[in-house]
Parts: sequence; structure tokens; C-alpha cells
Amino acid sequence: MEKKYCFGVDIGGTTTKMGLFTIDGELVEKWEIPTRTVPKGEPVLPDVADAIQKKMSEKDIAFEEVVGIGYGAPVSMTADGYVTWSANIGWEEMNVSKKLAELTGMKVIGGNDVNVAGMGEYWRGAAQGYKNVVMITIGTGVGAAIIADGKVIVGATGGAGEVGHIHVNDDCKLQCGCGGYGCLEQYGSATAVVRLAKELLEKDERPSVMRGQEMTAKVVFDAVKEGDALAIEVAEQFGDAIGKGLAAVVAVVEPEAFIVGGGVSKAGDVVLDYIKKYYQKYAYPAAPKKEFLLASLGNDAGIYGGAYRVLFE
Repeated sequence: MEKKYCFGVDIGGTTTKMGLFTIDGELVEKWEIPTRTVPKGEPVLPDVADAIQKKMSEKDIAFEEVVGIGYGAPVSMTADGYVTWSANIGWEEMNVSKKLAELTGMKVIGGNDVNVAGMGEYWRGAAQGYKNVVMITIGTGVGAAIIADGKVIVGATGGAGEVGHIHVNDDCKLQCGCGGYGCLEQYGSATAVVRLAKELLEKDERPSVMRGQEMTAKVVFDAVKEGDALAIEVAEQFGDAIGKGLAAVVAVVEPEAFIVGGGVSKAGDVVLDYIKKYYQKYAYPAAPKKEFLLASLGNDAGIYGGAYRVLFE
């Protein structure tokens, strides 16, 4: 029987996004299931397998019609799917791809969620047309998918792309979650933007539209758009950190373009403005000009990336 479909799966700490695709890349349907992580992430993969089997039954899709399953998860993972430990899911010392393949009987290819989302943008999003691109996701933390000649660089143990832990500040006294000090993530994440804004409002009495609001990165960048002086100061610190980090990335992998995704990217072009300003300050003089683009697939990037991986890798 001819292969007609594949599944893209984006496993998150709270919900798992799922997509049924044709082999031509058309999204037939998408849905979500809760991510049940207790105990030790044990229900996660059986729940994914069950959801896929139910969807196949609902759509009257035969096993022989499915190419396989591509997935992303918030973990460092080797190219063959092995995970040592996961803070968000609870997995310990297991081959996730092998386990899901055993549960479904299908071909399974997986990876870190940021890497998989990057491939989604490469295939159907803002990175279309580029062979060498870095997608940086800016949310609670900062991570990156490094795509070289159309392939994601995974690294020896799955840790490639941890740009959030590039050192950018020698004077930082606040410890990062990684155990270090002065990481990009401590100044360039959504969490950092909120912290920096709160700190500045406490020590600076100047008027600000941010005062009296429940602080979020969106509140800060909305205030930047209104010309709020304190918000602009926070945005400058944010841009300095991300720009310095990306300048370091360029010196190593030299992409054609940077795609900016994650929650902070929803603030729009104002985010790119501050990143580009400081990137240009720190990039080595001979570095060729780079494009800076906002990610376009939003929360669907992971399922598109999963589908791409199982179809073409």
C-alpha cells in the first residue's frame, strides 16, 4: 500500500502538540493532548502512541500508509534518540526514539524541541530558501537550532545550540540555572527581561507605563514601542546580550540568516531592532551581512519540523 501520511509530534512539559501530515507536507489536522509526566515521564510515550493510533482509526488510515513519526522534546538528545536526563519530562537513561518505535511499530526520528522547530521553519517557515541558518528561540530560556547545509548540528551528546549559556557578562553575581554566572540567558530571555524591568523600576523613580502592571516581556516591549525610557533601557540590555551571543555564533558557524522565535519574538520587529543593533556592534568586522527574520510558524513549528525529519532524514 502506498505511503501517504506521517505524524509530527511536539512534546512539551504541559501539553503535547500533534499533527497529521500528508507526505507532500500538507497539514491535515492538528490537536493536543496533556503531557502526563508522573512518574518519571513514563506515561508520555504510551499517550503519544495511543493518540496516533486513535487518529489513524478515526481517519481510517492503515498502518502501511504511514511513513513514520517525527518528534521533538525539551531535552538534550543524541542523534539516535538517547536521553540521559530531562528536567521537564522526567526521563532518565532511555532511548526515546527506540521506545516510541516499539510502541507503534513505526519509523521514529526525534530530537531536541528547538532543533526540530528550527527544521520546521527551514521547511515551511521563515527560513525557507536558506541552507545555513540559526534559529534562536527566546522564551523562559534561550536556545538555538544550528542548521548547516540543510542539516541540524546535534553535537556529541545532543548539546549543540545551547547558546543561552554563552558567557556575556563578567560582573554578574546571579547564578544561572546551569550553575554558571553571566550567561546570555540571564540577560536575553523573557525571564531576564522581566527581572531587569522589576529591578530598574525599584531603583529608578522616573515615570513608566510599566508601573502597576503584572510584568511580562510583552509589557516591556509594548512600553518600548510607546517610547518609555525605562523600558528602552531594559531593551538595550536585552539587545546587548543577544547581539553579543549571536556575534560569537557567527564566528563559529557563519549562517546566512538568523530566525528569531519563542515568546519574546511575538513583540515583533522591535525585538529585531535591538538585536541587530548590538549584533552589528560585536560582530567581527569582516563578517558578511546577515538577515534577521521573525519565525513565522509559531506553535506549529515543532510539528512541522517533526514531519520534515521523518519524511526527509
